[in-house]
Amino acid sequence: GKSPFEITTPIYYVNDKPHIGHAYTSIASDVIARFMRLSGRDVYFLSGTDEHGQKVEKTAAEKGLAPKDFVDEVSLSFRELLDLLNISNDYFIRTTDEDHMKAVQHFWKTLVEKDAIYLGAYEGWYSVRDECYYTETELVDGKAPTGAEVEWVAKEPSYFFKLSEYEDKLLEYYEANPGFIAPESRRNEVL
Repeated sequence: GKSPFEITTPIYYVNDKPHIGHAYTSIASDVIARFMRLSGRDVYFLSGTDEHGQKVEKTAAEKGLAPKDFVDEVSLSFRELLDLLNISNDYFIRTTDEDHMKAVQHFWKTLVEKDAIYLGAYEGWYSVRDECYYTETELVDGKAPTGAEVEWVAKEPSYFFKLSEYEDKLLEYYEANPGFIAPESRRNEVL
C-alpha cells in the first residue's frame, strides 16, 4: 500500500566513536528507506544518539570532560558518519535536545496522571557495560553472560510501568492480529 512508512536506526549510544556496526545498521536502514521512497511511500527516517547513562558518565570522567561536552563531541562523530555514508535520514535526534526532553517530560507526566507507573526497586547483579540486571542463575563464572563484570545492587529505586493492567486488552489484540508479534519465534516471550 501507499501508507506512510517510518523507520529508525538504533538510537546510538555515545560512550565511544562509531564503528562498523553503526555503519551497517545505518546503511541497512537507509536501503529500506530509499526502497520505500522509490515505491511511492511517504517515508520518515530517523537516526540519532542516546546521551544518558552510567557508561557515558564514566567514560566522560575518564577523559576529564563534563558529560555534556563529551556527548556533544561523540554525537557529532555519528552525524559525520551519516554524512560520509550519504544516509538519507530526515531527522537526527539527540536525547539531550530540548524538544526531546520536553516530550519525555510530557510523556512522564501523562503516565503519572494516568497512574500507569509506580515506584519500586531493583535488586540484583548489575552490569554497567550491559546496562542490565542479571539473576544468579544467568551469571557465568561470576560474570554477566556477555563476560562483563557485575556488581551487586541492593534496592535501587526505579519506576515501573503497570503493564499487567493492559494484559487483557493486549492479549485480545494479539489474538485478533496474529501477525502483530514478529518474529513468530519470539511470541512465547512476549506472551
